Amino acid sequence: MERRVFVAILLSFAVLYGYQALFVPPSKPTVNVVEPKERPAETTPQATPRVVETPLAEAEQEPAAQITDAAEREIVVETATSEVVLTNRGGRILHWRLKNYRDAQGKPVDLVPSNVPADQAKPFTLVVDDAALTRRLNGAIFRATGDSSGRVDATKQAATLSFEFANAGGLRVRKDFRFDPKNYVVAFSADVKNGESTLNPTIAWGPGLGDAGATAGGGSFFTGNYVQPPQAIYELDGDVERINASKVAEKPVHEGNFRFAGVDDHYFLAAAVNAGKARLEYKPITLPGPEKTQRQLLTQSIRFSQAPKDVRFFVGPKQFDTLQSVDQQLVWAISFGTFRFLAVPLLTSLKWVYGFLGNYGWSIIFLTVIINLLIFPLRHKSLVSMRRMQALQPQLKAIQDRYSGLKMTDPGRQKMQTEIMGLYKEKGVNPASGCIPMLLTLPVLFAFYSLLSQAIELRGASFGWWIKDLSERDPLYITPVLMALTMFWQQKVTPSTADPAQQRVMMIMPLMFGVMFLAAPSGLVLYWFVGNLFAIGQQYFTNWWIGPPSVATVRPPAERRIKSAGAGRTAGAENKN
Repeated sequence: MERRVFVAILLSFAVLYGYQALFVPPSKPTVNVVEPKERPAETTPQATPRVVETPLAEAEQEPAAQITDAAEREIVVETATSEVVLTNRGGRILHWRLKNYRDAQGKPVDLVPSNVPADQAKPFTLVVDDAALTRRLNGAIFRATGDSSGRVDATKQAATLSFEFANAGGLRVRKDFRFDPKNYVVAFSADVKNGESTLNPTIAWGPGLGDAGATAGGGSFFTGNYVQPPQAIYELDGDVERINASKVAEKPVHEGNFRFAGVDDHYFLAAAVNAGKARLEYKPITLPGPEKTQRQLLTQSIRFSQAPKDVRFFVGPKQFDTLQSVDQQLVWAISFGTFRFLAVPLLTSLKWVYGFLGNYGWSIIFLTVIINLLIFPLRHKSLVSMRRMQALQPQLKAIQDRYSGLKMTDPGRQKMQTEIMGLYKEKGVNPASGCIPMLLTLPVLFAFYSLLSQAIELRGASFGWWIKDLSERDPLYITPVLMALTMFWQQKVTPSTADPAQQRVMMIMPLMFGVMFLAAPSGLVLYWFVGNLFAIGQQYFTNWWIGPPSVATVRPPAERRIKSAGAGRTAGAENKN
């Protein structure tokens, strides 16, 4: 049984390590963006060409503008959750700032990255098959309607901002943005006519996402915290696909009937919702980052089966309730892993507790206590079974010693197993009853791990004292050390049926887990530390409840033979008399 527990713990270590390894950012190679050659117009959408933003004033022989504005300017749309800055040059987005989320510098997170080369598209750039016409669409000065002195108020009710442009050559363009006040959604429409032709443009987002300076979530065992780099994400035929930037070049184009499609990083998402039949194209791009680092981003573009009309785009945090309010399937953008069925109700419970306590650290502690109370009967049963097994150790060892000279392939080994099982049956002990209850608690651990690593609610959530962010590792490593010490304490007070050599091996586990959790989110380490304290307290309670162990002693074989011989002589003397 002890070997099974040891194997179970090793497996749990391997699963945790493997889980982290899957999400550790790959090495960031330099990616050269190779531009596709121009292709003639076809009935099927083609690869998106690079957008070169040339002001119309610099172009030659441009038809005179008929619907335009006097000069380039910026318009700010303010919702209850976001501040969106648009430009009337091409009617595109320059910034999408989230009011309730801060980066490492304390500024609002901007999901449109800064310091992007001028030849890269901005969000909601329109691309058509004709490169010259694409330049006109995005270099033109549009006339904005729906704004008042450069600002649009959408804090309380939805508001629409429209951009229009027309020239003497027959080009007429209208772009409509309808901003929802609360749920990070903009409904987008585009109407493009070139003479008598109505065009179906591709919508290019450009490099994203811009959460480069945001605080990290999760972490690898040995490399510390990280921000999950942007990746392609979409739902097709009921399955959510996630493609790392390093793998995008292998298959950049995807077609199908998408429920949602876009780009996400660790905590944020920019995606078309209920996209329907469409064609996606992704490209990796490496841009300079802060302090001589590099940012591995993705460009994305989407072309629908017909010109976009009130297509909803979600640009915001991967917050469960918010995603659910936009679309039920959008919650699958949060990667809770295999134990999602437990992680989601745990998250709901955690937020419910937070509503009363107002501190996620104390909420984790409270929820940990509740979870341990629920598994109290299972753990008690396991501890009692281990105590009974401990009491049988001398008898088990006596049986094993009698057959110690036999090889593993000797048929006599089967007799030893029969004797051991007979002893278990006689004493009413099930050797598996000490392991199974412990294994049943592992899914809760893994679910809590996924929850605390992925839930944006913990991003930037302070516990107090030295822990300023429960989604990051403990900066002073105090909680991992306490966790390792309590794990060592727990092993010392827990009944063990292992031999001294095995017990010494088991004592390595607290050290292994202590090192492993140095880079884990402090919220997860807090959960494990409190769980250890509860388990230690329960062990002392069980010891008091069932009393001290009564270990059966077995006389050595020589002593038994002497006693038997003495009894035989006494019996013979009595017979003579």
